[in-house]
Amino acid sequence: MARPAPVVGWHAVVESRDPAGLAELLADDVVFRSPAVHTPQAGKALTTAYLSAAMVVLGPTLEYVREWYGEDSAVLEFTAVLDGLTVHGVDMLTWGPDCRLTDFTVMVRPFKGLQKLVELMAAELQSGAQQSP
Repeated sequence: MARPAPVVGWHAVVESRDPAGLAELLADDVVFRSPAVHTPQAGKALTTAYLSAAMVVLGPTLEYVREWYGEDSAVLEFTAVLDGLTVHGVDMLTWGPDCRLTDFTVMVRPFKGLQKLVELMAAELQSGAQQSP
């Protein structure tokens, strides 16, 4: 199966590390589920904030190693190195008929790597919030 358009779009955003590409990729009512936050984060603005922070934190060493596709969904397996700790995870993407992402769920292991990710993401989100007007 060929790589679906939303997955192509996601890879383009990740490779450019430019969150501006998320504007066209995310549905207005997208829901982001993070391993670092218990409650789902609803809406394009919050999802953009989380994914932008993730690009800063994971981006330099993020490598997608396998992908699985469904009719309106995909699972992207990745690895990254955070302060010497290798994290292994999956991004689970779902999209609507317009090919915009409606759901983005991230799962990460091992626990020690997740703890480091939570720490670095919190710092990056705080930094981003301070830079906003």
